[in-house]
Amino acid sequence: MARSFIDTNVLLYSDDAFDPRKNAVAVDLIARLRAHQEAVVSIQVLQEYFVNAVAKLKVDPVVARRRVELFGRFEVVVPSVDLVLGAIDLQRLHSVSFWDALILRAASAGGCEVLLSEDLQAGSTIAGVRIVNPFARSE
Repeated sequence: MARSFIDTNVLLYSDDAFDPRKNAVAVDLIARLRAHQEAVVSIQVLQEYFVNAVAKLKVDPVVARRRVELFGRFEVVVPSVDLVLGAIDLQRLHSVSFWDALILRAASAGGCEVLLSEDLQAGSTIAGVRIVNPFARSE
């Protein structure tokens, strides 16, 4: 595996009982990245995980807090003014949402080769980071 930035949706699927296939993929992926110390997240991802796990998946807030604590053991990219300014530039240059641009900049700042997400165009490379949808079925 390569050093990889984990987007919020991957963390959420690790708690999602409604899609067993994506749940299994997410759990396996997180375990492998953790074992090889190749997982990177950002403060934004941890915040989004907590809010959506509680609101959408109905995860007990105490459990979701504990999961944030565990995910926080990965390398965590902390926001800075430079990161925000870079995201603004990236958003304008590539016509992606600001929040996605912030994720891409965090992945780049974290030294990641890969961004694991189903929210961006898989196969494309932006800011030196290759986007991979770990849930895409290979036909």
